[in-house]
Amino acid sequence: MLATGLAASLLPSAAVAASDIIAHAQAPRFLGRDDAPIQVIEFFSMTCSHCASFHKNTFPQIKTRLIDQGVVRFEMRAFPLDGLALRAHAMARTVTAEKYFPMVAMLLEKQNLWAGAEDPIDALRKLGRLAGVSSAEFDAVMRNRPLLESIVEMRQEALRQWEIQATPSFVINNKTVISGNLSFDEFAEKINATGT
Repeated sequence: MLATGLAASLLPSAAVAASDIIAHAQAPRFLGRDDAPIQVIEFFSMTCSHCASFHKNTFPQIKTRLIDQGVVRFEMRAFPLDGLALRAHAMARTVTAEKYFPMVAMLLEKQNLWAGAEDPIDALRKLGRLAGVSSAEFDAVMRNRPLLESIVEMRQEALRQWEIQATPSFVINNKTVISGNLSFDEFAEKINATGT
């Protein structure tokens, strides 16, 4: 069971049961209109340098030109490539939905700082504190085996359903998979090529 403090500060209600925390962590995290004509699901790993580059160089244009314009609903799903990425995803997916995207942006922007640190878990803990996650809350997330397993299951589902093999990968309207650290023009061209 997670500490009460974790439920109180990271999640909307202090009376959240462990199963509710897992449901919260698995709930969709998306930007844009729910009824946007193009639905994009990105599978990414917190320790993937290609994912970090995509979010630094391409995603801001996708946000401004496609998401904010109501063309794309952009969902992010965890596809951890290693144990460190799994733990970073777990921390991000247990904060409130409003804090999720800022935390992901911070972790990807500072990826070299924490993923390449001598003690990457401690470096991750320090970044969590910047986002309002106390050390006790962080430790509770790291020890929550059912939560970690639920995030591994997200990866397994991506393998089963869409045969995702690399990050970042994108599923367009639940039918077409594209992969790679694409420029905005490449991303837009590939979306257009899907005929959506």
